[in-house]
Amino acid sequence: MKTPLTINELYTALKNKEYSLVELLDAYFARINANHDLNAFITITDDYAYQKAREMQEVINNNPNAFGEFPLLGVPLAMKDLYLTKGIRTTAASRVLENYVPAYSSTVFERLEAAGAILVGKTNCDAWAHGSSGENSDFGVTRNPWNKDYVPGGSSSGSAVAVAANMALISPGSDTCGSIRLPSNYCGVTGLKPTYGAVSRYGVVAMASSLDTMGHITHSVEDSEKVFAITSGPEGKDSTLIDRKYQKLTGENKYKVGIPKEFVEQGISDEVKSSIDSFANWLTDNGHSVVEVSLPNTKYAISVYYIIQPAEVSSNLGRYDGIRYGNDRSTFGMEAKRRIMLGTFVLSSGYYDAYYNKAMKVRTVLIEEVNKVFEDVDVLLAPVAPTPPFKLGEKAADPLEMYLTDIFAATANLTGIPSLAIPTGFTKNNLPLGIQLMGRKFEENILFSLGKKFQKQTDYHTKTPQS
Repeated sequence: MKTPLTINELYTALKNKEYSLVELLDAYFARINANHDLNAFITITDDYAYQKAREMQEVINNNPNAFGEFPLLGVPLAMKDLYLTKGIRTTAASRVLENYVPAYSSTVFERLEAAGAILVGKTNCDAWAHGSSGENSDFGVTRNPWNKDYVPGGSSSGSAVAVAANMALISPGSDTCGSIRLPSNYCGVTGLKPTYGAVSRYGVVAMASSLDTMGHITHSVEDSEKVFAITSGPEGKDSTLIDRKYQKLTGENKYKVGIPKEFVEQGISDEVKSSIDSFANWLTDNGHSVVEVSLPNTKYAISVYYIIQPAEVSSNLGRYDGIRYGNDRSTFGMEAKRRIMLGTFVLSSGYYDAYYNKAMKVRTVLIEEVNKVFEDVDVLLAPVAPTPPFKLGEKAADPLEMYLTDIFAATANLTGIPSLAIPTGFTKNNLPLGIQLMGRKFEENILFSLGKKFQKQTDYHTKTPQS
């Protein structure tokens, strides 16, 4: 059976009775088993999934309006293993939580399951979401399905690989500094980092609380919008959420798109620059205006991020002492230990004002600068990463070089704005390329509008690796 790439494709097949939900899961689990070497999953939930499939099949058989009442009915779902799932192991890809089974579920998972989605497994990721390559998991590296010698990006590595290799139709991830956008970019799929405060963080293992954003990975922008409409909005458990209902845009709209010169002047590969230029040409060909803008202080974004983030990491990981649950701290991996030590240092007496407090002041400057630019433009177009995917092990020995992979991702997280990563083609070595569109807070609908039109006119999002 050919596994569907979009929710509409799945619904068409189910309505035409081309296969049952159990037969659909047979195909997905066959792909998961066939792609075991990609190491995309930590836990496979086949028994749980088949039980849900039989329940949802009864709904399809007995309810003529089933697809209207359940907007994700039967959609195979893979959850990044930071999301708590009641009764199902949640590890954060760390040996510290190797055998942890939560007593409750995250808001995102509850909402997706209530919409009819079926969990097929928990995906691998960099432990505690610490990483941008997928190489930091305590359960082994994840591999890029386009070329298994290359990284898939991180930290939501397994989520991107699961979608790209058709082992799941949708997969929520977390984005603290590009952790959804980067693997989406490296694996040729669509990734959304929503506005901070749009989607609940309740029930998700925290990395850096003022930066963590709950988004998701799909093949198409259309599916991304459907998932966002379900997962966004307040629920009374996460105090950072804004009470705002998502409004889908209709009709044709023309936008002014800015390209920050600091993101494209130097430090990016020729192929990444060509991808930006091609998308800019598509924008102008479709009646949008493209202008150069300047965000001079974004050059400090990655430095600010790697002060604030380790500080919040050291605080959040302090609860894992092995006394109440989990293993003791000797099971922390090297990257977690590195970030705990960095965070403890910048928060320590005598260094708080010199580092953390100064970083927070620069963060405020960045927010003001980005808000000012959005007075003149509707959207920002930028690279997701400086280069296409790199080889496994290529940067593992140099943490600073690895951290610089996130250089174009940090601005969206530090300022809380939404960003949508979209595939735009391939390198000469057949590795994915893409761009990111950033918008004003709570204007995901503009990003979706542009992304959907682009994907209607191109087929990059329908390309899948032969795995």
